[in-house]
Amino acid sequence: MQLPEDGRRPPKARTRRVDSVLALDCGSTTTKAALFARGPEGRLALVERRDAPTTVEAPFEDVTAGVRQAVAYLEEATGWRLLHPDPEAGFIRPSRGPGRGADAVVATSSAGGGLRVLVAGVIRGMTAESAERAALGAGAIVSEVIAVDDGRRPHEKLERIREVEPDMVLLAGGVDGGNVSHVTSLAELIFTAGPRPRFDPEGSERLPIVYAGNPHASEQVLGILGSHSLVSAVPNIRPRLERENVLPAKREMQELFMRHVMAHAPNYRKLVSWADVVVPTPAAVGLAVEMTALSLGGPVLAVDVGGATTDVFSVLDDVLYRSVSANLGLSYSALNLLDETGEANIGRWLGRKWEGVDFTDIVANKAIRPTTLPETPEELELEQAMAREALRLSLARHREIVVGLRGVHQVRDMSNVFDQPLTGQTLVAMNRLKVIVGSGGVLSQAPEAWQVAAILVDGLEPEGVTQLYYDRGFLFPYAGAMAGIDPGAAREMLFGQALVPLGTVVAPVNPGRRETAAGRPALRLAFTPPGEPTREFEVLWGRLQVLTLPPGCRARLDIEPASPATSAGAGPGEPWSGLAEGGAVGLILDTRGRPLHRPRGPRTDTEAWAAAVAAARSSSGRTSPEGGSSGG
Repeated sequence: MQLPEDGRRPPKARTRRVDSVLALDCGSTTTKAALFARGPEGRLALVERRDAPTTVEAPFEDVTAGVRQAVAYLEEATGWRLLHPDPEAGFIRPSRGPGRGADAVVATSSAGGGLRVLVAGVIRGMTAESAERAALGAGAIVSEVIAVDDGRRPHEKLERIREVEPDMVLLAGGVDGGNVSHVTSLAELIFTAGPRPRFDPEGSERLPIVYAGNPHASEQVLGILGSHSLVSAVPNIRPRLERENVLPAKREMQELFMRHVMAHAPNYRKLVSWADVVVPTPAAVGLAVEMTALSLGGPVLAVDVGGATTDVFSVLDDVLYRSVSANLGLSYSALNLLDETGEANIGRWLGRKWEGVDFTDIVANKAIRPTTLPETPEELELEQAMAREALRLSLARHREIVVGLRGVHQVRDMSNVFDQPLTGQTLVAMNRLKVIVGSGGVLSQAPEAWQVAAILVDGLEPEGVTQLYYDRGFLFPYAGAMAGIDPGAAREMLFGQALVPLGTVVAPVNPGRRETAAGRPALRLAFTPPGEPTREFEVLWGRLQVLTLPPGCRARLDIEPASPATSAGAGPGEPWSGLAEGGAVGLILDTRGRPLHRPRGPRTDTEAWAAAVAAARSSSGRTSPEGGSSGG
């Protein structure tokens, strides 16, 4: 199937305004249903949400059974009639009056563990890297990356290809009009290995393969793989060394996933007939992140902390990137996370009562019973500490994935003849980020908003001035799925209740150790909330302070670094002026320095957060912040 150059498909046309939306998410274990309706103020708002077990396994083996159950619970909670009297017809749509039917039905799906892709490219640091970015952007988990220069012998590559059992293969290599022998040799390697689809181990169906390489080799690749695989050709991922074109491959993989992979879910085709659109859940989240960047301005970083994986999304220079840390989660992958980061790194976020305690058994119990929730304050503290480490490690992985194109020819001039910038450097600079968005159960179920901010700030370590938001109700995917049908309605869903503002964090950085010693001046700050006089004060290094700034309020902020080497967002020694967005926490002043280390003060970081918030609440209305806590 050949896509247009930009890989875009025209959205479905709608002839009337969307006043109600039924949104579904079919996960591996839980199917969720949410109802949005236009309120008296004229905006779409969440009415209610309910969930039920996903029914793709025995004894049900019918994905629509779980969907109907979740929607039935939604009907019971709202009094809204949504299910069609005929079980085969699905839902009542469009709306047939108040409290009856929905104008649009959108669904996202990650049932069956999501999309698993085997990536094959000629050069590991070039075409294979671009292909991996395309697969991740499509919402996939990359099971393996095979490249001509990956250092493995042919028989080792053959064995690995046979082991992974992917849902599909993405093959790339060669620039337009370049050499064809390397990419055809990769095609022959794949043919010889004969990979079998994950949902069809007997090989009765053909494995989908997307070819996104040199178009001059398309005919040969089709001749090699076409007899035993379902091959579709799309425009080249790297048509030139200095250009990357991943959109067509991303779109094709999403289409194939829904048409061939998700079709293995029992009665999935019926679900497709019931909905206006069905989108892979990670892809829907990516669309929501793009909308966030478009509306709030970029760059934007978004994280989704799950039980098995942690996804990181970023929008940099209007390009969406995604990475998946497949073994860094808080339930199914909890033991993997503990093994990778170590007890010491998790322990630095825990209070003194954890000293000398071996928490391995607690983590193991969570991995054995992944659907359980923390029942004690200690279990909650441990889960939030692990979330910080999952974010820290996943961000490091994201920075490795999101890099400038390698192999690009650079023209030298007198300004850089002795200081040639390297290709392949990470594009993720924390001091450039304008917005950070958090999602996942550990955030949405946190008892206090400041705990969400603490996880995001401690785990991701933003620099400069950054706005913080989180998805309180798992609504991000619904807004992304709606974007292809009605962008206006999608924005209302996203900014109505999906995105909850936490506030703004100010985090200066300074490479000098002596200058950042606790108690030394870090910033001079002027803070002007709406309708209030300006408060001017000095902020010291090694502190964590919170100033009250409610949601919907913007305060004028003028920051002057106390040292020529200190940067607060505008560069070393440069003053920063602008508006700080309010939120559930407020304005956070984090002068603990970067990177964060184990605190040496009288409190741990977690205790410092609690003390800073308590001080802000008690000192609201005073002329200067008091009670700021030492956090490092």
